[in-house]
Amino acid sequence: MAKATSPRRLKIVREFEAGVSPSCAGRMVISGRMADVCAELDRMAQREAAVQAA
Repeated sequence: MAKATSPRRLKIVREFEAGVSPSCAGRMVISGRMADVCAELDRMAQREAAVQAA
């Protein structure tokens, strides 16, 4: 019998504070399954590395 999988639910909330540069990520809350959160953090690190290399 195949096991039904639930959709991945990854939630990312970014809070920006007044007077802080828009290039600053601000505070972030990432919630969801640990594997999904880790994968998102890896993607964010890869994007940052690509920006730094350019």
